[in-house]
Amino acid sequence: MIWEYVYRTTFVYFLVLLVIRMMGKREIGQLSPFDFVVAIIIAELAAIPMEATNIPLWHSILPLCILGILEVIVSYATLFSRKLRGIICGHPQVIIKNGVLLKAEMRKARYNLDDLIAQMREKGIVDPDDVEFAVLETSGKLSVILKSQHRPVTPADLGIPTAYEGLPTVLVMDGDVLTKNLDQIDLDETWLQKVLSERGLTPRKVLLATLGTDGRLFINRK
Repeated sequence: MIWEYVYRTTFVYFLVLLVIRMMGKREIGQLSPFDFVVAIIIAELAAIPMEATNIPLWHSILPLCILGILEVIVSYATLFSRKLRGIICGHPQVIIKNGVLLKAEMRKARYNLDDLIAQMREKGIVDPDDVEFAVLETSGKLSVILKSQHRPVTPADLGIPTAYEGLPTVLVMDGDVLTKNLDQIDLDETWLQKVLSERGLTPRKVLLATLGTDGRLFINRK
């Protein structure tokens, strides 16, 4: 009996993982109301075969697969239809404009002042008058654009030129050499082995090694 639970739980785990992966990264990182409902249904369907061993597995497998396929179809459809995207995901709403709270928009979104103040505090903003625009996104997150006089000063504001920074390239991770990354920056494993040997290291002894766009090599031993 216990092996039946182990088998069902393991099978359903990997099936749900596959369905979630099919739904794409956007579905994981940013849940719209539609995605939230789908996530709840998936959780309910996944729980049924793990709790009731007398129910055939396909009673949950089939609905899960259908739900995953429908979600993928709807996601692709919203890519090409702005109207459909608005129906399913909704539209962003401007909550603050030029430091003034828009009560009508807040009522439409059923978004209260406590929620607004809390989300502003999370962004380090305490005075609504400092805000040029605050937009309630379809995910429920608040995007805030400060008035120009309250934004942090940048090098561009001061007319100071800056060099290109870019992202460092990961060369070694958990002792494994990432040859694809080396190829992208026109280097090879021979060069890497030489650089590491100069420090008395081999790739197997390296937890993480990265090369910055300025040529600096960062190495963290295991």
